[in-house]
Amino acid sequence: MQVFNTAARLTEFIQNNKAQNPALKLGFVPTMGALHAGHMKLLHEARAKSDLVIVSVFVNPTQFNDPKDLDRYPRTLEADVQLLEQNGCDAVYTPAVEDIYPNGTHTPYSIDFDGIDNVMEGAFRPGHFKGVAQVVERFFELVKPDIAFFGRKDFQQVAIIKQMVKVRQLPLQISEVSTARNTDGLALSSRNTLLTPEQQEEALIIFKTLSNAVEWAKKTNDAAILKEKLVAFFNTGTLRLEYLEIADNLTLQPVKQIVPGCTCCIAAFCGTVRLIDNMSLEG
Repeated sequence: MQVFNTAARLTEFIQNNKAQNPALKLGFVPTMGALHAGHMKLLHEARAKSDLVIVSVFVNPTQFNDPKDLDRYPRTLEADVQLLEQNGCDAVYTPAVEDIYPNGTHTPYSIDFDGIDNVMEGAFRPGHFKGVAQVVERFFELVKPDIAFFGRKDFQQVAIIKQMVKVRQLPLQISEVSTARNTDGLALSSRNTLLTPEQQEEALIIFKTLSNAVEWAKKTNDAAILKEKLVAFFNTGTLRLEYLEIADNLTLQPVKQIVPGCTCCIAAFCGTVRLIDNMSLEG
């Protein structure tokens, strides 16, 4: 496995491989590190669908609206590289901020998200999705993948990236991979490393609430009634709820009726750690 920390060396590696195999299919998995089994699920999916797999490890400063959250974000590069090598990654790109933002992190960036950036995460984390789209577009520019792989745990982020690809008319496919979970149901997240064992147990209220959403949606199609019941159940736990929404999969706007094609999304604080999760409702 090759490890690159500059765009120039990465580009040379990609060009050499494509020169040897012009039909090569390049798979790309962008990450912010602190890798876990969820990331490896993305890597294995990329391995199955690609000839060459590149993973990036970069904590992107432009998507953090809270500087303290950026400082707290776990960084485990040495362990990440070892895990990627063990799981069949071909190359890892670990750039410095200057390599991704040669003109500085305040480089102007704008794109029409068609309103999907104004709800849920977008409402509570101003500028977050602009930073996400900015860094992902930059990675696509450098890596030029045929397929990029993202986890469905970041439901809204996937929608944002699909919209960015559509607006920019980029020649690549976005592959959405189902959420990886612990055996107890807790969605795997790099932020879980910041939780105590007791907090990880308390955080299960998120999964339990989402599981109830799936079951209770079979008995009512009134989203307001369902949301009220889910919030009441969630509040029997110890986490502080930031939002619980039942959203349309395409527009991400809150729905009034539960129909196939909507998702229950939750963001909550376990202590100081912010966790998100979601689950599709069949209606």
